[in-house]
Amino acid sequence: MAYLGLVAARHGRAAGLATVVGVTLGLALYLLATVVGLAGIAARAPWLFQAVRLAGVGYLLWLALGAWRGSPDIAPTPADERRSYGGFAAQGFLANVLNPKAAVFYLALLPSFTTPAAGGTTPQVLVLGAIHLGVSLVVHLGIVALAGSAALAPPKGGAYEKLMRAVFAGA
Repeated sequence: MAYLGLVAARHGRAAGLATVVGVTLGLALYLLATVVGLAGIAARAPWLFQAVRLAGVGYLLWLALGAWRGSPDIAPTPADERRSYGGFAAQGFLANVLNPKAAVFYLALLPSFTTPAAGGTTPQVLVLGAIHLGVSLVVHLGIVALAGSAALAPPKGGAYEKLMRAVFAGA
């Protein structure tokens, strides 16, 4: 969520919306993985789940470091003028696919809310996942709308930018 806010604040609402598309596709991938049974594989091969989790932790730390230092991936540069919205979407997708929280939610937690006695678990997982995707989409769009307003707020640079980088990196 902090990454969405940072993208929208630094690059505008359109870039933030493209990032939301990628984030939502990442969540949808986890939902589909749960439906096809990767939760069972993760339960039988905990080392695989740990590897995904550690990769996600590393990636989130890399994003935080980039926000703190002002890496070219976060801070606008002349090359960003040519950066496609597909690039923002791909970055959002990668951020969510490597997000350990999303992996835990979909692969371990979501199936625990199904009731096998109520019928097939696949439709239940799909409904629960669709509800989660909908709620996430509303929250993410709200973050982008608010953070996109920050792009019009105080000028970038100086103490304000350092404070915002510290806030986003900490988040």
